[in-house]
This record gives sequence, C-alpha cells and structure tokens, in this order.
Amino acid sequence: QVQLVESGGGLVQAGGSLRLSCAASGRAFSSYTMAWFRQAPGKEREFVAALRWFGGVTYYADSVKGRFTISRDNAKNTLYLQMNSLQPEDTAVYYCAGEPTYYGSTDNRGAYNYWGQGTQVTVSS
Repeated sequence: QVQLVESGGGLVQAGGSLRLSCAASGRAFSSYTMAWFRQAPGKEREFVAALRWFGGVTYYADSVKGRFTISRDNAKNTLYLQMNSLQPEDTAVYYCAGEPTYYGSTDNRGAYNYWGQGTQVTVSS
C-alpha cells in the first residue's frame, strides 16, 4: 500500500506557474501508475494527467495539454505536476492518485484506489 500527500498548491495570477508535488510513502512506488485529478466547486472530479509505471508513458486531458507536465522521481517517491500558463478555469482542488501495476484507462478515476487529500490551486484573473 502507499499513502499520498500533495503539496505546492496556492494562489497565482493568470499566466503564472505552480508545481505540485505528491509524496508517496510505502514500498514499490515505481510500480504504480500515477495520476492527477482535479475538482472545481460544483463539478465532478476530472482527469488531468497520468504517468504509467512502465515506459514513462504520459497522458493529458485536452484542456491542459501543452501547459502541464507530469513527471516522477522514483528515487524520491514523488510525483510532480508542473503547471504553466495557468488560467482561472484551472482553479480546483488537485488530487494525486495511484494504482499498482495498472494497465487500464488512466483517466478512469474509479480505477485508482489510493488518493491524497488534495491541494487547492486558485488562479486569479
């Protein structure tokens, strides 16, 4: 099992950048497919980005493609989300999620059994 703790959220102006981190405790982090989801007030939790446990394959929601970058450092048991050119519509609570040796659809939030508590990102216009 793994426990996930996000950090790095905050308030930023439109056009600015933030880097979120997700620290994982427990063993075998490198074998987890990891993802970021976000949830804005009154909306469902939506997929943002994912990184397979094998091959470094990445996936992005169309709304963040070209602006956000997901990465991981297995030596530090940490997942990252670099967010550039932030817009007010990116305002949400951001969650990291993980699932061991997962091969399925990375945008399926029901597939992930391990979640962090979330970190708030607020983008002002």
